[in-house]
Amino acid sequence: MPKILIIEDEAAIRRVLVKILSEENDSYQVDEAEDGLAGVEKIKNEDYDLVLCDIKMPKMDGVEVLEAVKKIKPETTMVMISGHGDLDTAIETMRLGAFDYISKPPDLNRLLNTVRIALDRKELVVENKMLKKKVSKNYEMIGDSEGISRIKDMIDKVAPTDARVLITGPNGTGKELVAHWLHQKSERSSGPMIEVNCAAIPSELIESELFGHVKGAFTSAAKDRAGKFEAANGGTIFLDEIGDMSLSAQAKVLRALQESRIQRVGSDKDIKVNVRVVAATNKNLKKEIEEGNFREDLFHRLAVILIEVPPLNDRREDIPLLINYFSKKISGEHGTAVKSFSDKAIKLLQNYDWTGNIRELRNVIERLIILGGTEVSESDVKAFASK
Repeated sequence: MPKILIIEDEAAIRRVLVKILSEENDSYQVDEAEDGLAGVEKIKNEDYDLVLCDIKMPKMDGVEVLEAVKKIKPETTMVMISGHGDLDTAIETMRLGAFDYISKPPDLNRLLNTVRIALDRKELVVENKMLKKKVSKNYEMIGDSEGISRIKDMIDKVAPTDARVLITGPNGTGKELVAHWLHQKSERSSGPMIEVNCAAIPSELIESELFGHVKGAFTSAAKDRAGKFEAANGGTIFLDEIGDMSLSAQAKVLRALQESRIQRVGSDKDIKVNVRVVAATNKNLKKEIEEGNFREDLFHRLAVILIEVPPLNDRREDIPLLINYFSKKISGEHGTAVKSFSDKAIKLLQNYDWTGNIRELRNVIERLIILGGTEVSESDVKAFASK
């Protein structure tokens, strides 16, 4: 249930706002605060999905409230309420971290649209923060081979810039890992990283997923919804398997890159976005261009920097390190003692043909940990690796 706090010193306006929001969605839990000091106290003690805050108030004005909230709970989404003479101040509050502002007297459609967008974005940001916590623990780039060392050096050079990056390589090589490193080592690391698997989303829904939609844009569009580009504002969007994207969606992505603006499906209103785009594919995009499946102009926009991730068969010297890493990680996940691998077992695994790359290696290591002896032996590998 979304929790909304209204900080407004005029009781009549507070009542109007509560009435509008309650009638719009009976699942909203709406609290009130009669001034800035009371509002900050409520925010200290409660977690709100959205705060609507007046600018001109006694005791503590809206700018002071915004600054205080950003110190105690910086993830709180704030929308400022401005009188006619407060417009310049309202714009300044957005520079300080406010999500948006609405003018008095509040226009019904403008108010509800702002609330819906703010709550949608809040939901996506929360999901992304949960993902980032998992990423920081689970994503490591293991290996000292020449190919991996070269990628690490390139990431260190490219990550601090806003240059677009296209990551290529076979399935299972760890392209998404490179994308996460680019984000985490960038100036945008405190912002969101939003992942989109273009191959997993039906072609008729990909545009809505990327750019959002307005109510009534299509049959199941029951309300306005922000897309992934808006959710990634100030951060990074990772377009995985971009070679599977429809030509129609490619055209809209190209426009977003050229103009830093998007339009929701069913709307002609431009929305400005500040997003770094990192893309990945296992396809040969130059061949896809020749066959008419991928736009050449989009390819050149995306491939400012090209990073090619080598297959595991080209970096066999990293396999002992990967075996050790996965053994510790998987044993921890299963709550069992870490198993060692004999030298002969490691040598045998190094010589296998890893068509499924690191993803396949991980699965094999997990199988050997479950089925193998206290020390995984050469015979265990022969019996259970199924090569």
